[in-house]
Amino acid sequence: MTDPAALRRHLAGAIHVDDPAWRDALEGVPRELFLGDALFRPTGTQWEPVHRDETDPGEWLRMVYQDTTWVTQIDGVAAADASGPMSGRPTSSSTLPSLIVRMLDLAGIRGGAKVLEIGTGTGYSTAILCHRLGDEQVFSIEYDPGLATAAADHIHAAGHFPNLVTGDGLAGHKDAAEYDAIVATCAVRHIPPAWLFQVRDGGTITTTISGWMLASGLIRLTVQDDGTATGRFAGNQIGYMLARPHERPPRPLYYQHSGQTRPTRVNPALVEDWTGQFLAQLAAPSAELMTSGDGVILVDVATGSQAWTESAADGWQVHQHGPLHLWDQVEDALITWQGAGSPSQSDFGMTVETDGTQRVWMGAPDGPSWNLPV
Repeated sequence: MTDPAALRRHLAGAIHVDDPAWRDALEGVPRELFLGDALFRPTGTQWEPVHRDETDPGEWLRMVYQDTTWVTQIDGVAAADASGPMSGRPTSSSTLPSLIVRMLDLAGIRGGAKVLEIGTGTGYSTAILCHRLGDEQVFSIEYDPGLATAAADHIHAAGHFPNLVTGDGLAGHKDAAEYDAIVATCAVRHIPPAWLFQVRDGGTITTTISGWMLASGLIRLTVQDDGTATGRFAGNQIGYMLARPHERPPRPLYYQHSGQTRPTRVNPALVEDWTGQFLAQLAAPSAELMTSGDGVILVDVATGSQAWTESAADGWQVHQHGPLHLWDQVEDALITWQGAGSPSQSDFGMTVETDGTQRVWMGAPDGPSWNLPV
């Protein structure tokens, strides 16, 4: 199958959303216009550029219409500018189509809504919004000027002319506020206050809460007339790249210290569970998580504190060094979770208070909770 329209119909038909208008938008927006002349695909520990003019046209279209995320930039280098495989961190991508429409569906966006999109990226999700809502109802902001220019070209080539802004998406776009909904195609460590001020009462903010352990949770918050916002996590196992101002800072090389040693109260493998890792990140929000062949390693970016686990004759033991007892924090959260029956992430929610406090809670707003870094 090499007919783009047929490929779009096939892709849209395989995706479940409550509002069928989002499937119609997938059928109507040609994704090939948004991937440019090259993309990266993973090859072992590196990223290999795949150039359109060096690929069979039918194969290129089949790649374009796979329900996958295609990385388009590594550490600021576009795939079209890469002469060979690269190591590094993705800094821009075209998100898998099913995630885009599931997120827009979760946001509860309907015809006539005025929407601010945080993170234009390639422009593909912006065009899907335009197809559903009309160009004049869509505002999209991109942090990277180069990406913003390319996205505008892609969106215009698809026949859409929304309101495009280059700037810091964490500050929103107050000139056109208020919005019925804000949708972020990047992850954040906490909800930026500007978003709350720019959404109407009863409007929604749909985003991914993530952090320096790269755990994440998709949530829709409803903004109340008293300035608070609350909502539950969807439970989808997804991940977006962190907004650049929220990315973890560089840290010194890791040198293992013995520190204080004790037996662990839980199996360290719990932090490799989707919800377990999310809890670990809530409990130690300024720490990075690494895995070794014999346990896990936590390193706090702010203080240099560290914790690392290893197997012992009767189970596991942990070594902790520095001013923060990172494993104590993580372990307490995991034990609380186990005591509640190890519920899935969809049993968690979040509340933003009027004083700026942002809490992720388990079960109910008055249940066990962890504050986000703000």
